[in-house]
Amino acid sequence: MDEEDEDSNQDDTNSEPIVKNNLICFLGNFPPKECGIATFTQDLSSAINKKFNPQLKSRIIALNDDNHTHDYDDNVIIEINKDDIDDYIETAKKINKMDEIKLICIQHEFGIFGGDHGNHILPFLEIINKPIAVIFHSVLPNPDTAIKRIVKSLCEKSSATIVMAKKAIEILKDDYGIDEEKIFFIPHGIPSVPFVDQESYKQKIGVQGKTLISTFGLLSRGKGMEYMIRAMPAIIKKHPNVQYLIIGETHPVVRREEGESYRNELMREVKKLGLKDHVKFYNKFLSLKEIVEHLLATDIYACTNLDKNQIVSGTLSYALGCGRIVVSSPIEYAKEFLSEDRGMIVKDRSPESYAEKIDTILSDRDLKKLIERKAYSYSRPMTWQNVAISYRKIFNKILKLKNREIERLPEIKLDHLKKMTDDFGMIQFCNHSDPDKKSGYTIDDNSRALIASVLHDKIFSSQESKDLSRIYLNFIDSCQSETGHLQNNVENENEISDAKSDDSFGRTIWALGYTINKSEDSQIAEEAERLIKKSIHHIQKIKSPRAVAFSIIGLYHYQKKYPNQETLDLIKKLADYLAQRYDLESSEEWHWFEETLSYSNSKLPEALYLAYEITGDQKYLEVAEKTLNFLTELIFVKDNIFLIGQNGWYKKAGKRAFYDQQPVDASSLVQTYLTAHSITQNPEYHKKAMASIHWFYGKNPLSQMVYDETTGGCFDGVGEHSLNMNQGAESTLSYLIARLFIEEAKRNK
Repeated sequence: MDEEDEDSNQDDTNSEPIVKNNLICFLGNFPPKECGIATFTQDLSSAINKKFNPQLKSRIIALNDDNHTHDYDDNVIIEINKDDIDDYIETAKKINKMDEIKLICIQHEFGIFGGDHGNHILPFLEIINKPIAVIFHSVLPNPDTAIKRIVKSLCEKSSATIVMAKKAIEILKDDYGIDEEKIFFIPHGIPSVPFVDQESYKQKIGVQGKTLISTFGLLSRGKGMEYMIRAMPAIIKKHPNVQYLIIGETHPVVRREEGESYRNELMREVKKLGLKDHVKFYNKFLSLKEIVEHLLATDIYACTNLDKNQIVSGTLSYALGCGRIVVSSPIEYAKEFLSEDRGMIVKDRSPESYAEKIDTILSDRDLKKLIERKAYSYSRPMTWQNVAISYRKIFNKILKLKNREIERLPEIKLDHLKKMTDDFGMIQFCNHSDPDKKSGYTIDDNSRALIASVLHDKIFSSQESKDLSRIYLNFIDSCQSETGHLQNNVENENEISDAKSDDSFGRTIWALGYTINKSEDSQIAEEAERLIKKSIHHIQKIKSPRAVAFSIIGLYHYQKKYPNQETLDLIKKLADYLAQRYDLESSEEWHWFEETLSYSNSKLPEALYLAYEITGDQKYLEVAEKTLNFLTELIFVKDNIFLIGQNGWYKKAGKRAFYDQQPVDASSLVQTYLTAHSITQNPEYHKKAMASIHWFYGKNPLSQMVYDETTGGCFDGVGEHSLNMNQGAESTLSYLIARLFIEEAKRNK
């Protein structure tokens, strides 16, 4: 697909013209060149293109070795001979004439640029007149004059200096005299992978039955693998099933200069210690897929680098991101990222220390699991999607781009929904992304799941969705008593089953009415009608404002499909109740139905919008507009979304809670704003709906993805400092329903 085709494939969800030709050019190494900088550049560029194209596009200015070019893909638009100083000068002049290039982002490592300490970059900096950002892959303390000159020149020319460890900020400030306000910390990116057990991946790579320690990366002196090899005799004495796997080919530059001498030395050490059955070499430059597979099979990752000043390690980052325990030499990066029991640091060049730390982990299964979970949770802000969000913020500051919502949304996936669904229904909770069957089932979740599956089938005509809808509808049937009461909790010993829970009752009425109106399967719609008729007489007894709102929404859809006066009168009665609650509780400063704002708040005005649409009663519209505007002013603060936090909610005349923010609230906003837009045709509501869906994609206080593109699930909440890493039913369905409503609105438009 060419670039124009890519642009034409965007969701047409905003009337503003798409900003084109904002190119960010990354200057550095790029595949097929084999090095960590090349893969970093590729991964970052790809993440930005995936998330922000067409507002921002990234392309590559690739560095070539003297007289050696590479077979690059179309992302590379300019090549520089790294050893030819004149090529840097001519390239800078060429870039200055290219209006579409808005910013140059330099990947800096001393070894990748030509000249003494890579000083060929200096004439490029003097001539280029585009904004510059620099990413430092190493920051050396106590620099000599030449190194200090290069680093200061880069920082002075740059609008932003980006480092991947907080320690680097301290070094740049103290040892180089760089203004701290220009320095930004963004962690090294990692692939987004699920938190899984090692066993299935051990089978995949042929090490089943083994306890696997691994190290990967390009081999060269200074990697320190000999100390880990020398630790192996002591390790296998206590843990005879341990295998140490050294993954990666020799660094191409090292191979040219000294051949395979370092690898051969390691192999001789293995032979001398009698470890040929316990230490294996995999002499290959791995693809990302292969790296992830091997790390997911790994029990302990050994980071053996000897340079204590190493301030970034992509391999250590990847191991953390896979939820694997890292036992590391005392490099600066490890000290920062493995602190607070997220891994273990060994003594410098000490086989005995490696053996001791690894024995501690392998002898305590509970400790091993605890550290793995800490490592995985800590690394979630480091996924490439989240890193791309951080880079976009910096690029936007430099370029003064309008901070608008990007219209390319992730594809709709049912993977996690299906994983959490068995023949009985949808399971309530997860441990990370693994369903916790002990948590049981709720009619709340299965009602939401029914809405999601019915809408998915309506949009995509999916037999799979129809089959899921039948499961959820059968679950609701099993929870309905002969008198029409609905039991919420099933097979959950930790919950009290409450057959009269107003909110779960109202949510079920919403799901049944929605199914009657929207289902493409007549048998499913007829069964939903049978169930709603059996319970409808209980609606008049409910008092919870949210349950009333959910019921209005369900009855609205029922009335749309089968208009009758009795249903219409019931909608009016319920809508009058909400309007009366508003009159009773509201004041000049408090335009709401209750004295507390809690969860799914926007469903209350949404119900009144629908009541207005089907009855024509203007008072419902007036209250809906007042209350939604009141909620909007609270939630949208300087273009950022701050949902009402579950940890205290917001009481009238009290302080609002900002955490923990819940996916169900963001989902409700999407649905409500789309409803308000459909009824009023006010384009601002559509913009707010698009902004609200982006809460799941990083427009939240943590600037992190709440939706997990890998699993298709959604994390359970946004805390003050971190995400709730579990991907339960409510959260996953909240995201899925919001995403499906956006998709339906796009197609209807």
